[in-house]
Amino acid sequence: MRQYIIIGFLYLVAATTFYLFVIQGDHETTSDIDLDEIFEDYPQENEAGDEQESSEEGDSSPKENEAEDDQESNGEGRSSEEEQSEGSQEVLWGVDSASRTTEQLAACVRNHFGEPTFWGRYLEDKEEVSFGLTEKEVTLLHQNGYSILVIYNHFIDGTTYEKGVAEAKVAIEYAKQIGVPNGVAIFANVEPEYPIDSQFIMGWYDTISASDYVPAIYGVFSEDGDVRVAYEEAVREEETIGEEMIIWTNQPQVGITTEANAPDFQPEVPDSRRDVVWQYGLEAEQCNIDTNLLPASVLEYLWQPK
Repeated sequence: MRQYIIIGFLYLVAATTFYLFVIQGDHETTSDIDLDEIFEDYPQENEAGDEQESSEEGDSSPKENEAEDDQESNGEGRSSEEEQSEGSQEVLWGVDSASRTTEQLAACVRNHFGEPTFWGRYLEDKEEVSFGLTEKEVTLLHQNGYSILVIYNHFIDGTTYEKGVAEAKVAIEYAKQIGVPNGVAIFANVEPEYPIDSQFIMGWYDTISASDYVPAIYGVFSEDGDVRVAYEEAVREEETIGEEMIIWTNQPQVGITTEANAPDFQPEVPDSRRDVVWQYGLEAEQCNIDTNLLPASVLEYLWQPK
């Protein structure tokens, strides 16, 4: 028995020696193996693994961020549209006339053109030009729900500061006599043939704004028109004119229309402007009226029904 154990042990030693010196003799030992060389053949697999890890760890974040960015962008877009919607105003249709307003004239306008929100009328008579607003007219217009746009046209020369002051004082007196309430705009009517300068506009503005009324001016505000040139020069000298004076322009002219067919609100005015009325159509064949548009915000400067 002992003999067999010794033989087995010798056999085990011989086998081990054979393995170490014969089989492994032509190969490197584990300690000599370069692990980097082993994995050189698999760079794409490793990179793919790295990308997969990156995807697993980080892909959701970029997508979430992109979604958040899109969401924020869409949100900003909605906010901008809402602001534009809030900033945009209802545009109101109305008329002005040199004729005295009667039930017949009001009916003529309703039947042929539409229902005006406002009606422009002149202070006091001007011979062979316009009939002045009367208390009876005020009652009739207000009973129909029309606000009154107040016009002063008692001058033909719009030059010099002193002239602007003098005409403004007369306009204020006329307005008080007929009962125009505080805060209503009075429009100085400058016809195309009238000479006009910045000093007149400044005199008008200074005097009206110092009263209970709001300074305003009507005229041809085309880019090279005399009124626009004078107005812009006045604004350069006194910036508050551009901030506080209301403009009523008759440019561009697109012709008389009904209320339903009124054009988009695109008046021609200077950049330095506050609020704007646009007389887009002149001298209707029926009813003796001109047609106008204004933003709803301007309505507060007209003589409104109680």
